[in-house]
Amino acid sequence: MRLRNVKNKKEIMDNSLYLVKDPTLYKGKWKEFFGNNNPIYIEIGMGKGKFIIDNAIHYPNINFIGIEKYDSVIAKGLQKIPEGLDNLVMVRWDALNINDIFSKEIDRIYLNFSDPWPKKRHHLRRLSSRVFLEKYEDIFNGKRIIEMRTDNRDLFQYSLVSFSEFGYTLENVSLDLHTDDMPEITTEYEDKFSKDGLPIYYVMCNKDVNK
Repeated sequence: MRLRNVKNKKEIMDNSLYLVKDPTLYKGKWKEFFGNNNPIYIEIGMGKGKFIIDNAIHYPNINFIGIEKYDSVIAKGLQKIPEGLDNLVMVRWDALNINDIFSKEIDRIYLNFSDPWPKKRHHLRRLSSRVFLEKYEDIFNGKRIIEMRTDNRDLFQYSLVSFSEFGYTLENVSLDLHTDDMPEITTEYEDKFSKDGLPIYYVMCNKDVNK
């Protein structure tokens, strides 16, 4: 992915009320941060933020946290948030260190159009690899739910195996999401790829820790 620099990104980030500057302060305390007991959903690698912003607008009784590690990308997302949206914040963070900012408080994870890391030696860098699934174990609150969308068939196949081997049940799988069931909320990449006639692969999987 080629990143376009946002010249005033530092100013945008410094002045935004929607960017949590030091998320480590709220590890285990995000419900207190939001001031309610609503579920918390996170999107890891939120891109320019369309998906998570639209979700926050449509579902006011769910708290959303968008995670992105690139300044220019998160700056663009911050600019899109409508004023008065109090169930959404964004965090500039690397998912490798996700356990430093969350502890047993997340109800759902979205992985949308993640970097496919196509080279075999890089497969463990994928957000659906066992390396990351192990990290997610410590941030989930009870039942684990992951939703994933991608245009990359190899990543999708890899992820289905990875989820299954880690004990997840593949609850809903689609090889062409926009043909099977057009989603109400989409991502920027999803809109582009679908317009180009490419299939969107989707899976929702869960893991019940009580079984």
